[in-house]
Amino acid sequence: MSRLLRIPAVILACVFLFWTGHVSAQPVDGILTPDQLTRYTQVRLTTNLDHLSDSQKTMLKHLIAAAGEMDAAFWYQAFGRPTDIEFESELLHKHFHANYGPWDRLRDNQPFLPGFGPKPAGANFYPYDMTREEFESHLEAHPESAEALKGLYTFVRRGEAGELRAIDYSVVLKRNFEAAAGHLRTAAGHAEDKQFAEYLRMRADALLSNEYRASDMIWMDMKSNAIDCVIGPVETYEDQLFGYKAACTCYLLIKDQAWSERLGKYAALLPELQKGLPVEERYKQEEPGTDSDLNAYDVIYYAGDCNAGSKTI
Repeated sequence: MSRLLRIPAVILACVFLFWTGHVSAQPVDGILTPDQLTRYTQVRLTTNLDHLSDSQKTMLKHLIAAAGEMDAAFWYQAFGRPTDIEFESELLHKHFHANYGPWDRLRDNQPFLPGFGPKPAGANFYPYDMTREEFESHLEAHPESAEALKGLYTFVRRGEAGELRAIDYSVVLKRNFEAAAGHLRTAAGHAEDKQFAEYLRMRADALLSNEYRASDMIWMDMKSNAIDCVIGPVETYEDQLFGYKAACTCYLLIKDQAWSERLGKYAALLPELQKGLPVEERYKQEEPGTDSDLNAYDVIYYAGDCNAGSKTI
């Protein structure tokens, strides 16, 4: 289902730091000029909530709390556990938060803090000393481990003998996922749309079981929910080594009813619009469904992967 997001603003990353330890590499001097440090600005995300009931507004509070847990989980996936870093200025500290680590995402992940080298291509999804060749050689020698090691929802770590092994997100990120699942279930109790409530409960189960397909499918089928929440491991862009690993994220969305109604008429026209595309017929074999959705949303909260550096639309 297509989702058209209408973004009213950009917000500086908000982070929750709980752990110790972090990704480190060969030291370099990463000095940014003041104008490079001020490319981000903090803007409050707002939308009209007058049409929401008190129960729905309570639900939003729990969804935001769940989003905070995804934020912490993404910190671990992208960087590690950042609590022992000293910053020369508050501006540098904010830049670190906006980028979820010491690598500037708008400058090809160049390090901007002394003591850090280039960002590992595999972020914290894989052992920092693991090479692409080692991974592929391991799969060739142990093909039975390929599904788990290449899985969307597993970390790759070393065993006692240095061998590669897969560990489910639900195990490594247990504390954050259990907390998020609790908030999602509480939020479901305040949801007025039955299908959305079921989605939230199924998503909570998915975080604990490492099985996401069922909750993905019910999300695709939702039609009438005025509030939407995309939460959990979704996109794989953070894994620049193989693109296998899904990063934790959360969008909290309020449906713009007026704009969604305006866009709705185009969904019914998709088959005719496709016929008019100026390309050869062989490129128009897929039949677009007339039940496709085109909706507009205001994003009122970003967390995790979608909040890293520039905001995802």
